[in-house]
Amino acid sequence: MADGTFAVLMLIAGLTDMNSNYCGTSTGCLGTSDTTPRLEFSAGQVLERRADTAEEVYLRYDLGRNYGPFGSAVGLSVGEHGETWLGMGATYTVNIAQSPVYAELHVMPGLYADNGGFDLGGPLEFRSGIELGYELRSGWRMALSYDHRSNAGIFDNNPGIETVQFRVSMPLR
Repeated sequence: MADGTFAVLMLIAGLTDMNSNYCGTSTGCLGTSDTTPRLEFSAGQVLERRADTAEEVYLRYDLGRNYGPFGSAVGLSVGEHGETWLGMGATYTVNIAQSPVYAELHVMPGLYADNGGFDLGGPLEFRSGIELGYELRSGWRMALSYDHRSNAGIFDNNPGIETVQFRVSMPLR
């Protein structure tokens, strides 16, 4: 599941949820609401299609504001060989069967610098993925995350990479 599949899933799920649960409210389809801001840290493996695997650390901040069903977040990742990505985008979270188990999709365009590491083809790279996790009573979350990063074919070279990580999320309220 790569090359924009997660972005399409997020769009379909989020727009369906927005139509069913948000558009008929007094705030409208993309009305704002507060949510818990979170600081997230993850570490794991970058699975490069045309190169060896490498380590990556990723820091993300969920801004604590929803627009309809969509959250907003900023992220920064640094790879083992100095590759750096900085982006901002949307999240969509669903609790599964009213339990502490959740799934979250995200889509984040960002700027990428290979810094002598893996060349993704250009400075604009899109990160989309899924996170499956468990939220503790304290609000802390533990999850596995899988995402895809590529330039969506806007540059001649578009090798793309996948990242598998373990994520810890800390509520800030």
